[in-house]
Amino acid sequence: MGTPARRRFAGAVPAGLVATLVVGLVTGCSDAAAPPAAETSAAPKPSLPVAPGGTFGYAASRETDPEPLTLNEIFGRSRFKIKGRSYKMTVRDMKKKDCKDAVTGDKLQKALKAAGCTQLARASFHDAKGTVIGTVGVANLKTSKAAKTVAGAGAGKERKDYLKPLAGDDDHTKELGDGEAYAGGWTQGHYAILLWFQFKDGHEPKKAELKRLYQAAVDITDATVFPALDTRSVRGRPG
Repeated sequence: MGTPARRRFAGAVPAGLVATLVVGLVTGCSDAAAPPAAETSAAPKPSLPVAPGGTFGYAASRETDPEPLTLNEIFGRSRFKIKGRSYKMTVRDMKKKDCKDAVTGDKLQKALKAAGCTQLARASFHDAKGTVIGTVGVANLKTSKAAKTVAGAGAGKERKDYLKPLAGDDDHTKELGDGEAYAGGWTQGHYAILLWFQFKDGHEPKKAELKRLYQAAVDITDATVFPALDTRSVRGRPG
């Protein structure tokens, strides 16, 4: 079902700072010959890194954000609450190099390969009642342009390319992949965030119900993935 358009970058990227030193020379008046002028040299400039410009700062490219993702970095919170809505993570994993194993569909698999995918992390969650269940995936790609291509690979009326849901062994997320789902993709710099959200009973969501699935996806990524990626945008490395 449709591909949602997202995502904002929270926080300004710091510009490089250059310190300058101003030296004043004061001389007194006298009948004696004026002293020779003091030799001056340019003040040394500190070698401070200058953050890349643009919306995503360092995270715009893997070249400026080279450190691999870790599961604890992006999926380190197992329980959390967003505006009174509670969620629990039940399972997580990390695919390295063979990113295609975590997705379904030739178009998406080829897009990941062309984008130089080196990691695809997944984690699954359920809400407090276990009614809404879903999997979030984060793909580490070469550039922001590549991430947009990957996130949009499954667009179309009939979705054939999507994140492979990661089933847990609990009573709720073990049902992941069995039924109709809201699937799509967002981007944050050179990362593609892929989604699979459904109701536990697998029924096809009505229009109003899609909002509930979308809200769960927003809540969960706002509590886990995006804070970690925002930090990389500012620092060029994990927090």
